[in-house]
Amino acid sequence: MLINENLVQDIVQEVVAKMQIAEAPGGKHGVFTDMNDAIAAAKASQAVIRRMSLDQREQIISNIRRKTHENAEIIARMGVNETGMGNVGHKILKHKLVADKTPGTEDLKTTAWSGDRGLTLIEMGPFGVIGAITPCTNPSETVICNSIGMIAAGNTVVFNPHPQAIRTSIFALNMINEASLEAGGPDNVACTVEKPTLETSGIMMKHKDIPLLVATGGPGVVTAVLSSGKRGIGAGAGNPPAVVDETADIRKAAEDIVNGCTFDNNLPCIAEKEIVAVESIADELMHYMISEQGCYLISKEEQDRLTATVLTPKGLNRKCVGRDAKTLLGMIGITVPDNIRCIVFEGEKEHPLIAEELMMPILGVVRARDIDDAIEKAVWLEHGNRHSAHIHSKNIDNITKYAREIDTAILVKNAPSYAALGFGGEGYCTFTIASRTGEGLTSTKSFTKSRRCVMSDSLCIR
Repeated sequence: MLINENLVQDIVQEVVAKMQIAEAPGGKHGVFTDMNDAIAAAKASQAVIRRMSLDQREQIISNIRRKTHENAEIIARMGVNETGMGNVGHKILKHKLVADKTPGTEDLKTTAWSGDRGLTLIEMGPFGVIGAITPCTNPSETVICNSIGMIAAGNTVVFNPHPQAIRTSIFALNMINEASLEAGGPDNVACTVEKPTLETSGIMMKHKDIPLLVATGGPGVVTAVLSSGKRGIGAGAGNPPAVVDETADIRKAAEDIVNGCTFDNNLPCIAEKEIVAVESIADELMHYMISEQGCYLISKEEQDRLTATVLTPKGLNRKCVGRDAKTLLGMIGITVPDNIRCIVFEGEKEHPLIAEELMMPILGVVRARDIDDAIEKAVWLEHGNRHSAHIHSKNIDNITKYAREIDTAILVKNAPSYAALGFGGEGYCTFTIASRTGEGLTSTKSFTKSRRCVMSDSLCIR
């Protein structure tokens, strides 16, 4: 049953009104005015969480999943209203994906060796209080995904969310703490501050009670975390290329690439950002993209205007990030019908709309002589981020060669990019993809430390 639009707006306004948090330390359900108070509260709650059985933790996780489903549309609309980015329908799907496919306590596995000299166990233990920095592109999705994995591992977490998405992040945090309380757990399993700033981020990163930092965002914030002197998990930028060779199902490749690129208006960091197509099939690919997949081909003059609009001397124009194709084209005076969902053009790999990670439904197509030239161009475009890449091919040798050369945490073959997150593909979901620090797609076990327990000459009974 769809929720009435006016009812949704009334609910959102009511939620926002209730979020006028008191100035006294210790706000409602994990929200504080001072970062030190937030960390202290999370530390007290972690002392409770770590003593809980896995079954008890799983009850909290199950409740978070249920409440995420119940609030998926409200949170999605809040995110779009607050940040101006993305697509409500797609964000609803993302929240449901997080609820269903983010690993919980089942991700924790104990390894055992039993032999003549006794029994040795390797168990996964919590770090304690984790400090996490989250983006405005996927704010509530990242908060919920991180919280599920971190709490399942026996940690609590303090977030420093992006200021542009603070209300949405606070809503998600309130929901997580309510889920814990309803399941018999403590409050303040996930905490934040009312007004996150660079200063509150600095306090969090330097605090003695924060042993692990997790950053999901741009290269600057990841670099700061990795320079903190603490253990850090860094989920940074990417510029994922999609290679199409002459053996691919070209019609399907066009559909898959555009579907992946336009999902939530290209906000996911794994989304296709540009295409490298082998010369012999480039025209056919463009034909299907334009004639069947709602793509608008822009001229050279329109490319220049679009470049001047979306890129500024300081970087991306934030008013363009996560906007749909029709809105972006409207910004340069082009009116198109509602079915237009992607902007396409041909260019060299150095073109600023191709070489830069835009997080917008804009696809530049780079022609390549053959698969070797395509791989070389794609590796250059990925810029060594080692994040995500995609290929459409039926040639196993070409796929293998590309996979070895691109060396990314994610490689999607013959599918839209979102298959990497378990949406139309196998595997679990995460919104913290730690390509830079090597964890790849993070899960519960990523937020644990390995502990060896040895019993010498006993408990081997064979």
